[in-house]
Amino acid sequence: MSTTLPTASLVELAARKQLPQHQYIDRATVSWITANRPDVPDGTTPRLRPAAERLLLASAIPADWWAEAGTEDSLHGVRHGMRTAALAALLAALPAEDAGPEGTGLDEDATADLVLAAAVHDCRRRHDKDDRGHGARAASWLSANADRVWGHFQLTATPPRVERAAIAVRLHDVPYADFGPDDRTDHARAEKLCDLLKAADALDRYRLPNLSWWPDGTRIRAAAFDRLRAIAFDLVVASETARLAGLDSAAAVHEALRQRELLS
Repeated sequence: MSTTLPTASLVELAARKQLPQHQYIDRATVSWITANRPDVPDGTTPRLRPAAERLLLASAIPADWWAEAGTEDSLHGVRHGMRTAALAALLAALPAEDAGPEGTGLDEDATADLVLAAAVHDCRRRHDKDDRGHGARAASWLSANADRVWGHFQLTATPPRVERAAIAVRLHDVPYADFGPDDRTDHARAEKLCDLLKAADALDRYRLPNLSWWPDGTRIRAAAFDRLRAIAFDLVVASETARLAGLDSAAAVHEALRQRELLS
């Protein structure tokens, strides 16, 4: 008889407060997420701008952009970045009657910078636990590698674009209540990108193995937050299911986006 203990799911490990440094979605956790679908309305899927759709096809960032190899496929890895990029693009695309002032007024360049920032926002994480300062590390890395990053998305880096994207990345892991004077000054310079990146990041929390960690609209500033809850949930379930079925991360998220008719 085998004496090997079965591997615990992330849900079980979270309940025991024994989550490891690097956390990988498993089948039992996906089943648990699916069984706990929130009671939220599933309205019409917003339409992405054509330019945003092209950006999402490039949102799986290269492996060597990750600070730690173990994070690329983990809970804060490439699939999280891709889904956050898609949700950010949707927030930017919503009409004024749905989104309010937080989701309108972004031109094509600002929308592209938002999607790019979302794709890389966690790339300097060292692990999947409370890695404080990872936003600041990612912002510094983004500024230092701007030409490569914007070039990956077939965009041109300019100082104003790099600055606003880096601000949004830096502040994404700083709660509004914890903003200091410098944070408030930076936020005012890139307010819409900051608020929409925070909202998109929060919407992807349905992947986390504890219900108390799921999306909380009181912690963000985006009028369309509730409007996108169902889409956010479905993207998690569909992409993680596809990944467990054998697709690579990029293909898994692209499949989930196509199921929601967000990619052609």
